[in-house]
Amino acid sequence: MNMKKIVEYRALLGVTKTATLKELKTIYRNSMKDIHPDTIADADERHLAEEKSKHIIEAYHFLVSVAPETAEKNKEAYAKTTSASPIFEFYYENQALYITFADGSTYEYFGVPKAIYIKMINAESPARFARRHIYGTYLYRSAQKIVANAE
Repeated sequence: MNMKKIVEYRALLGVTKTATLKELKTIYRNSMKDIHPDTIADADERHLAEEKSKHIIEAYHFLVSVAPETAEKNKEAYAKTTSASPIFEFYYENQALYITFADGSTYEYFGVPKAIYIKMINAESPARFARRHIYGTYLYRSAQKIVANAE
């Protein structure tokens, strides 16, 4: 997931990065009411509405996962993991860095340049490097559900 996709999701729902969870939910519900496939008789239009509703659902769930309120709610667990749990493994895919910790937590960091990932690989201590250059620098979300869905 790259930063461009995040910008597209925000544009699709017409929100800024400071949108609250309540605002996201209201916009999501209103968007879905306007294009709900069950309200459309024409088969072609219904198919288009289904596609658009899938994008809106995807955008909504993603934006909720990276919302400041979601990060605030999970701040304590995140701080505990990133400060106390060793890194089990990490990898880079589509401008996102995935870090799995020994406690089983996995986080996805967005917009991480490949050069930073390479520096992390070459760092004497990837954990120390991540504490200095990744945590608190890049937009992130818990990737537990993503990993669970991929298996």
